[in-house]
Amino acid sequence: MLLGAAGRIPGDWRNITPELLTEVSGEGFGALNIIVRDPFSMTSQDIVRLKAMFEDAGVLIVQTYGAYGGGLVSPHRSEREATIEFARRMCGLTAQLGSPNTYLRPGSLNPNGPWLPHPDNRSDEVFDRLVDSTREFCQAAEDEGVMVAVEGGAVSPLYSARRVRDFIEAVGSPALGFNQDPVNFVGSLEDAYDTTGLLAEFFDLTGEFTLGAHTKDFTVVDQLMVRFEEEEIGSGMLDHVA
Repeated sequence: MLLGAAGRIPGDWRNITPELLTEVSGEGFGALNIIVRDPFSMTSQDIVRLKAMFEDAGVLIVQTYGAYGGGLVSPHRSEREATIEFARRMCGLTAQLGSPNTYLRPGSLNPNGPWLPHPDNRSDEVFDRLVDSTREFCQAAEDEGVMVAVEGGAVSPLYSARRVRDFIEAVGSPALGFNQDPVNFVGSLEDAYDTTGLLAEFFDLTGEFTLGAHTKDFTVVDQLMVRFEEEEIGSGMLDHVA
């Protein structure tokens, strides 16, 4: 198992320097993801330079993260096609960088952001569009010899362990795996007060597909309307022992 720091260096890959990578290594992290806002602007020279910096620092590029928004589930075919083309390019870059996988964001119909709620996010129509888009995404990944790591959350089209498993099985690609982030799936007080059960369900249903995990924590805010907030690891309610 590798301990990494997602987002440790803010911004996209252009902000990565040898000095910052040395800091990451000095903090005890052996892995880092890189964010790509425009995969068509990264040149072969950029790839060689990035790989050399990471190798010199003793840090692995464990995941690429394409900032393509929520277009995989868009009702507009042109937007989906543009997002899929972005994703295809990410698969090629991931292979060239020597990274094992690239991140898949399921998206949202909310125009304000891909990780925001919308009443139709849980509909069968949105699920089917996501499956169709991901099949094309994964075909490129298979061709390039890399994996695709999908993440989910209570506000997204992939809102539960069962929905994630159904999605992976519906896509049917050996290149598709899961990026565990259980805090994202806390959607009720029942979940919040029984994170052991929540985690057990994810281990049972998605464990065999898991490529990596994001570790964080959360708490229930003291107020009338139900509200959750992220918290420092170990100071919240997630059952880390489980």
